[in-house]
Amino acid sequence: MDSVSPPAQSLLKAARALSTAEISDALDYFKLPGSALGIGLQAGEPRIFGPAFTVAFVPVDTATPGTVGDYLDNIPQGAVAVLDNSGRVDCTVWGGIMSKIAEHRGIAGTVINGVCRDTAEAQEVNYPLYARGRFMRTGKDRVQVSTVGEVVSLGDVRVTPGDYVVADADGVVVIPQARAAEVFERALRTREVEGKILEAALAGTPLGEARRQFGYHTLQRTGH
Repeated sequence: MDSVSPPAQSLLKAARALSTAEISDALDYFKLPGSALGIGLQAGEPRIFGPAFTVAFVPVDTATPGTVGDYLDNIPQGAVAVLDNSGRVDCTVWGGIMSKIAEHRGIAGTVINGVCRDTAEAQEVNYPLYARGRFMRTGKDRVQVSTVGEVVSLGDVRVTPGDYVVADADGVVVIPQARAAEVFERALRTREVEGKILEAALAGTPLGEARRQFGYHTLQRTGH
């Protein structure tokens, strides 16, 4: 696979201020998927920004059961744990001990295609935890890690290791690493234009006129 140059640090710094809505609009502009339907904030700070560290789970092999959480030791500081438990809501793959260790290690947050538990402990340390919901039943002896560092999914959104994961109060978006620079640049441009529209409207310009003046209706349209 060809190597992908990461966005410049200055661009990443600016992109950290973007909302998921602004990024979602930019993804639409490039006709890219990325909005993870049904996954929302369960505990902690409502903000995540970082590269994906991916883990997939499968039903447990009763003959040779595997582990559920030892991969945590390998997640780099600033990365986002993206856990694919196939959307299962009958058992969790993330709990309180993991939230506290992850926060201590400087992991950016956790996003789960499935459910979590011990949300009070994540809230206690303000650790960002996103999932399809909360359920107390353990995944131990029910699921096990199948792959680490491979392609996973958050519902209908494909996540490759290194893709950028952004989350806020509105949900979670995933930006392909290979397209991150242009997506972030487009989202920042849209933010700039929308700021001008708002400024003009608050100064007395009719909203429709302000939108026409700054090309609002073309912001999410590609040129092809």
